[in-house]
Amino acid sequence: MSTTFEAGGATIHRIVEQEAVSLLPMLKFFPQLTPELLAEHRPWLQPRFVDAAGDIVLCVQSYLVETQHHTILIDTCVGNHKPRPARPVWNMMTSDRYERNLAAAGFGVDDIDFVMCTHLHVDHTGWNTRLENGRWVPTFPKARYLFADRELDYWTKRQKDDPAYCPWIEDSVLPIVAAKRADIIKSAHEFSDVVKLVSTPGHTIDHFSVHVGKPGDDAFITGDMVHSPLQMRYPELAMMSDHDGAQGAQTRRRIFSQFCGTPTRICTGHFASPSTGRIVRLGDAFDFVENG
Repeated sequence: MSTTFEAGGATIHRIVEQEAVSLLPMLKFFPQLTPELLAEHRPWLQPRFVDAAGDIVLCVQSYLVETQHHTILIDTCVGNHKPRPARPVWNMMTSDRYERNLAAAGFGVDDIDFVMCTHLHVDHTGWNTRLENGRWVPTFPKARYLFADRELDYWTKRQKDDPAYCPWIEDSVLPIVAAKRADIIKSAHEFSDVVKLVSTPGHTIDHFSVHVGKPGDDAFITGDMVHSPLQMRYPELAMMSDHDGAQGAQTRRRIFSQFCGTPTRICTGHFASPSTGRIVRLGDAFDFVENG
């Protein structure tokens, strides 16, 4: 599946790897969520964002940004042939869907100039590498891979101290560094006149989002700053894997307030298709109005 739209002179494509993945119970995914609050919102969350069993339903996807000068892939999903026993739905995948959807958008692996990983979690780094003759090599051989400096430092240390905790660093991140394809940048980085990185920490220590275009004609690619439209209504709702839940809440309040009531297209990493929309005010919080 590829959905394409324009923003400030750039063309943005959604490249979907997995649609409608039931991952974990909502009450586990959001530890602060109560059964009563979930029950209150299930009528509009179910079935697209929560399934009948009460599990969160996610989309796993990349955004490809095509500017006048560069082709940029933002986040690289789960990837193939990677041992992920903690998540059976992601374990040792052999699907060609991601590559087919990339091709459907008109691109091959040699067309990517830059890969930007908003953060270094398992479902945002997987297609960084592919298995070739028993070795993990860069999937996009001509690309430079942009990693935030504090993010890379944190995960490199975690992998060194406890390799079993984050095996994806060994097969999806360190091979990029070893191949000398990595560019280490700040999480607030002006890449070009139409592509800017915005520091959005909380989910991870140095998470960034990507702002594309210009005021009035722009898009904001969130990464994992937000996982569910329920967090629009309850920005303080932290996710189970957040590095700093309170900081993540502050980040959501700041970003939602910035774009509330504007035409900015918010491009979420994990909402069900169409995954994009605008932010509007709802009491002292916000709501998400989808783009078709």
